[in-house]
Amino acid sequence: MDTTTVWIIVAIVVVLIVLLVWFLARRSRAARERQVEARREEATELRREAEHDRIAVQEREASAAKLDAEARMSQAEADRKEAEAARLQEEARERNARVGEHRSEIDERLQRADELDPDRTGDQDPGRTPEHRADPPPGEPRDGFGTDDRRP
Repeated sequence: MDTTTVWIIVAIVVVLIVLLVWFLARRSRAARERQVEARREEATELRREAEHDRIAVQEREASAAKLDAEARMSQAEADRKEAEAARLQEEARERNARVGEHRSEIDERLQRADELDPDRTGDQDPGRTPEHRADPPPGEPRDGFGTDDRRP
């Protein structure tokens, strides 16, 4: 074999090796680009899902805040009603006390009238005649307003 043929064979082998290296490098770069693009797409999808979930969480937060506001309003209403009930109970106690005072005054006046009345005998129940009775008849409320009447 002559040297020219050897050099031609060596040149062909070198060219083939260079082409193989170039082809492998190009293929490797394309694979990396595909991998980078796949990561970009995955990151985009994760961002899209995160945004969707963020909106859903905001909606749940708004719903929870609304429910909390409704609960606070209900509690305020309950507190207001409790205060009103306490006020009405106090008013009822005051009225009962005034009624008791008036009843005592009436009983004292009836007793004084019985003491002054010359026609009154000792065996009669002083101050307890039907026409001078300070206690209400049976079945009537003691305050004179009825059981469900809340007039001031």
